Amino acid sequence: MFPFTALLSILFVVLSSVDASPLRPDAARATLSFAARVNARGAVNVAAADRARAQAMKQAGSMGKRAGVSSFGITNAVVTYTANVGVGSPATEYTLLIDTGSSNTWIGANTPYNPTVTSMDTGDSVSVSYGSGSFSGEEYTDTVTLSTDLVIINQSIGVASVSQGFNDVDGILGVGPTDLTADSVSNVEVVPTVTDNLHSQGLIGTEALGIYFVPTAASDTAGELTFGGHDNSKITSQVTYVPLTTTSPASYYWGIDQSISYGGSTILSETAGIVDTGTTLVLIASDAFSTYETATGAVMDDTTGLLKITSSQYAKLQNLTFKIGDKAYDLTPNAQIWPRSLNTDIGGSRDSIYLIVSDVGSSSGSGLDFINGYTFLQRYYSVFDTTNNRVGFATTLHTDDMSN
Repeated sequence: MFPFTALLSILFVVLSSVDASPLRPDAARATLSFAARVNARGAVNVAAADRARAQAMKQAGSMGKRAGVSSFGITNAVVTYTANVGVGSPATEYTLLIDTGSSNTWIGANTPYNPTVTSMDTGDSVSVSYGSGSFSGEEYTDTVTLSTDLVIINQSIGVASVSQGFNDVDGILGVGPTDLTADSVSNVEVVPTVTDNLHSQGLIGTEALGIYFVPTAASDTAGELTFGGHDNSKITSQVTYVPLTTTSPASYYWGIDQSISYGGSTILSETAGIVDTGTTLVLIASDAFSTYETATGAVMDDTTGLLKITSSQYAKLQNLTFKIGDKAYDLTPNAQIWPRSLNTDIGGSRDSIYLIVSDVGSSSGSGLDFINGYTFLQRYYSVFDTTNNRVGFATTLHTDDMSN
């Protein structure tokens, strides 16, 4: 992984009170602060990085949940999210990447593991291969502290003896579906995730995760991760849920069915894809991307890998609409462009206008025809609900921001 050379203060809000046991009605949710980082690497092909992750996920998903790979390409993401997580008692603090496409929690890429009285070596080995990195080592169970109110006992963690592709972070906090841990630990079919254990230990009432991002250039740069549901103070509509897709390989991740239209004309008929915080852009099937490229008049910029438009073309840009279930979610023209304040961070020209829609790398009908990544999720609150096998979305104060 390339070094993180720029740090965005995207924010950090967190205040919730939870009693570990027994579960009370007012202790159904708890919030964890996170930081957003930009992998500012100069000339970097943003789309190629996202596409590599998408293709690795598609390949592993097509092999089934027992492929032994739990996440892909998180280290290539242009925007990543980290939380400070304590392990042990007394706790050693580790900086971990947060990923909804990953389910194993592990440490040791940089800061060494410090066993304490709560640490237990299970004797099992753990190994996970990623699209741009990997780790292997021993499985331990230990106390994991997400915040003063979120303390998990006997959480399975991987302790890396060897890791590749993880600079400036210590590992991953995996909050994806449990099945993605299949075959990652020897002698164990699947491993209970952090979210699983928060629920089973009575810290949260529902095995669900609410995620609130905001546009990078917004004046209000606060964001939060809510375990156990969603934060009503961050949304301006009801959360509308849809069931997880049954279409493979999208069904192995946080997969949903949706259609996409541009300016009222359908460019992608209803099909399966995924919602993923580890992907920076909005990726769509190659045939849909070609239609979008033609409709916007954009041209490909070889340095960034993004479509580029002129100011006059931006003035004519139409809404990009995602039909998910019975609800339509618009990305306004401003929501379809890369934050101009970050143009140089990806090797672009300071005053150019780049689009955040890119090619997933295969034609529609593959079973994973789109990825709604960070640039979609910063406009809509998202809820990943394991208990009810569904994903939900709601509008926020930033859905129609003009800050990009």
